[in-house]
Amino acid sequence: MAQTELAPPVDAEAEGHAPAHGHADTNTGTTNVKLAMWVFLSSECIFFGAFISTYLLYRGRSPANTPQPKDVYNIPFTSVTSFILLMSSLTMVLALAAIQRGDHRRFRIWLIATAMFGMVFIAGQIYEFTEFYREGLALKTSVFGSSFFVLTGIHGAHVTVGIIWLLSLWGLSMQNRLNVQHAERVEIAGLYWHFVDIVWIIIFTVVYLIP
Repeated sequence: MAQTELAPPVDAEAEGHAPAHGHADTNTGTTNVKLAMWVFLSSECIFFGAFISTYLLYRGRSPANTPQPKDVYNIPFTSVTSFILLMSSLTMVLALAAIQRGDHRRFRIWLIATAMFGMVFIAGQIYEFTEFYREGLALKTSVFGSSFFVLTGIHGAHVTVGIIWLLSLWGLSMQNRLNVQHAERVEIAGLYWHFVDIVWIIIFTVVYLIP
């Protein structure tokens, strides 16, 4: 009786297929989750672009008897809080590098530092909003007030979501549920965090620095 030769097992990774337990790679060489985040951030660019355009449209159309930008802005203070937010991008990069090399202690330090920098920025924004209200600028005062508070408030909400996201990752790490193979989760959170930082650079330039 002739014996039937068994074919050797096929290595899925050698054949260019992703393993069943991993994320399927796209034609762009990135994972589906990361690609979805890039698509989401692209839509957010359009979202913020619309609100920035609205602010520019209504900035100079407020009545003369209402507070104007030059009357309420405290550019040195906002510059400090903006610098703190931008520095959080550096700590986010350090956190990602730490988790990728399996250094969980430094990962937790840099991640919580990133979240704390974000909290300082939000605290500064709340203080600034309070001072503007005392100066007579509120959401219903003028079209300038409405466009300003909506634009900066929406960005602040995005930063708050990012802080909650980072704290959840920190909690998972403290429970030893975030390992080197989960580094992509941190990378995706980092993409979101860098995005809100870049958006703030644009908002700060357009709203505070352009006369």
